[in-house]
Amino acid sequence: MKILLIIAALNGLLAVALGAFGAHGLEGKISEKNLDTWGKAVDYQMFHTMALFATALLMGKIQSGLMTGAGWAFIIGILLFSGSLYIYAPTGIKTFAMITPLGGVAFLVGWILLGYAIIKFL
Repeated sequence: MKILLIIAALNGLLAVALGAFGAHGLEGKISEKNLDTWGKAVDYQMFHTMALFATALLMGKIQSGLMTGAGWAFIIGILLFSGSLYIYAPTGIKTFAMITPLGGVAFLVGWILLGYAIIKFL
C-alpha cells in the first residue's frame, strides 16, 4: 500500500511538471495537434494517478490481491499510455503511438479489478 501511495505522489508531481513543460516548453516548437496529444498524456496520467491513490487507500479496507493488481495495472497504464504519448508528441515516431493502446488496455484492467474488488468485498 505504501509503495503505491509513493508512486502515486511521484506521478502527480510528474503530471504537473510535464503539463507545465508542455504548455510552456513545447509551445511553438511542436504542432497544435501534437500539443493536444501531449495534453492527453498529462490528463490520463493525472486521472489514473488519482485512481492509484484511491486504490492504495482502499487497500486498507479491502485486503485482496485484486487491489494490488489494480494498482499495478494503473501504473503500467500510465507508463505505456502516457509514456508513449510523451515520446510520440515531440518526435512523431509512430511506433510509440502504437504502444498507447496497450496502456489503455492496462487502464481498463485496472478499473475492472478495482470495480470487481469493490463489488466483492464492500
